Amino acid sequence: MAEFFSTPWGIFVIIVAQCLAVVAFVMISLLFLVYGDRKIWAAVQMRRGPNVVGAWGVLQSVADALKYVVKEVVVPAGADKPVYFLAPLTSFVLAMVAWAVIPFNDGWVLSDINVAILFVFAVSSLEVYGVIMGGWASNSKYPFLGSLRSAAQMISYEVSIGLIIIGVILSTGSMNFSDIVRAQDGAYGFFSWYWLPHLPMVFLFFISALAETNRPPFDLPEAESELVAGYQVEYSATPFLLFMAGEYIAIFLMCALMSLLFFGGWLSPIPGLPDGVLWMVGKMAFFFFIFAMVKAITPRYRYDQLMRIGWKVFLPLSLAWVVIVAFLAQFGAFGGAYARWAIGG
Repeated sequence: MAEFFSTPWGIFVIIVAQCLAVVAFVMISLLFLVYGDRKIWAAVQMRRGPNVVGAWGVLQSVADALKYVVKEVVVPAGADKPVYFLAPLTSFVLAMVAWAVIPFNDGWVLSDINVAILFVFAVSSLEVYGVIMGGWASNSKYPFLGSLRSAAQMISYEVSIGLIIIGVILSTGSMNFSDIVRAQDGAYGFFSWYWLPHLPMVFLFFISALAETNRPPFDLPEAESELVAGYQVEYSATPFLLFMAGEYIAIFLMCALMSLLFFGGWLSPIPGLPDGVLWMVGKMAFFFFIFAMVKAITPRYRYDQLMRIGWKVFLPLSLAWVVIVAFLAQFGAFGGAYARWAIGG
């Protein structure tokens, strides 16, 4: 058996098994994320939330998914059918592909490439095409307006996210996620992580992640009060399910990026405690809780406010931070907190 796994076919089987393991983790997590999202909203509004299907309602997400799968797919008469069906598939597949370079533990990664950040940034940039295609192919003005809003919004905040990540790259000297986590492995545990030296950018990254994934208070592409649910209003059944799954997977990806870039990934916050995958998953779950709380307690922004924050506030601040970090790293300020090339590079 050991000899088989060293052959090309054996290596192929290992790669497929690893891919299926990551997909299974993300999809199972997705069911609990939707359930947790709804329970958190209910708690804030003093409601019960899902509590009928399964113990404490935990199987409600499974029931909803099955409902969408068995429903009839209704296609608008004037829709461009090939593009109409390709749009939700594009959103879902691209959201899943980005997980190929996300490490869950030291060595637990499908593809440990040196340009992992560029890969994630490129894939996340392409996700906007699924929304644009869905809005355009529906042959309706409301989805089209929603898709245009989403394109402008996602492009605007990707610029800020990219500049914020450049600051982390300057501190580490590497674009590999595993190296970024190792660079945060210090004697002070929680206080050795990048959240402390890059504290202002943690908040900017989180807010930009909300806008990038169309989450409230920046869910303007799906503003029910203005656009009748936006770009996916003409979708039903499985295509609609793919859109929603892609959106939640992208949100979970942002939670993983927050954990890796600023909060030590799989590292333990207390020196002496063992590191491991449970820390990584726990941090991702915590950040998703923050995502859900923001949705439950914040009112929606106007679109002009959204764009003004992105271009007139976040872009100048993130650009200035890149310059500041470059100087601090070059001169080894604060005991080398901004220059960890010997560890991460």
